[in-house]
Amino acid sequence: MMEELACLNQNGLNNTCMFSKQSMQSLKSVMTVSTYKKGTNVFWEGDPADKLYYVLEGRVKLFKSAYDGKDLVLHYFMEGDLFGEIGCFGSAENLFTAAAVTECKIGIISEKELEPLLLSNAGMSFEFMKWIGMLGQFTQIKMRDLIFYGKNGALASTLLRMIHGYSRSDEDGIHYTISLTNTDLAQLIGSTRETVNRMLQAWKNDGAIDYYHGSIVIKNLDYIKAICHCEDRCPLNICRL
Repeated sequence: MMEELACLNQNGLNNTCMFSKQSMQSLKSVMTVSTYKKGTNVFWEGDPADKLYYVLEGRVKLFKSAYDGKDLVLHYFMEGDLFGEIGCFGSAENLFTAAAVTECKIGIISEKELEPLLLSNAGMSFEFMKWIGMLGQFTQIKMRDLIFYGKNGALASTLLRMIHGYSRSDEDGIHYTISLTNTDLAQLIGSTRETVNRMLQAWKNDGAIDYYHGSIVIKNLDYIKAICHCEDRCPLNICRL
């Protein structure tokens, strides 16, 4: 199983693509594997930030809850992704909540197991710095789309991110292989379902999107790219959910 997952980094989508095979094997050697049912939390906001998590199977979402009960989903993690916060990186508590979107099998790396690996391996430490920087860049770009281009730009950017890893191309357009409701999309851009409904309906009226069995189909990719001023320069492990 572990040997098979070492190949996941080759598609450029997983956020561990900066780690060497040797570093990944070292990380896997100290993991303990846990299973999470769909809908259960992997960790809560406010829990001690003393672990990292590696998705072996399934999909996890990372979100922040507001006082009014609304959630802002920052990231979806898939097989081959590493996520979590560690106190030695500057945070004593988790700032977000992680929940299993599907049945998940996750490798857990404790801080006490990770620190000796980083202290004894300068190459791995540098790779960890690159990993942390990449996660920060992902968040910055997502916030840029929301702040500079508004809800329309944030939604357009989200639809583009979904294409990478969760789509297939057919004669009638780009179909998504992930099932997200308009409420899910709203949580990804910090908006409401009604606002998402209105934006999607306007784009449908313009011929940019359509629906197939209730799922969005991208008919005019350039139209969507223009809304969020997509420059087609982001690496795939950043331009993704």
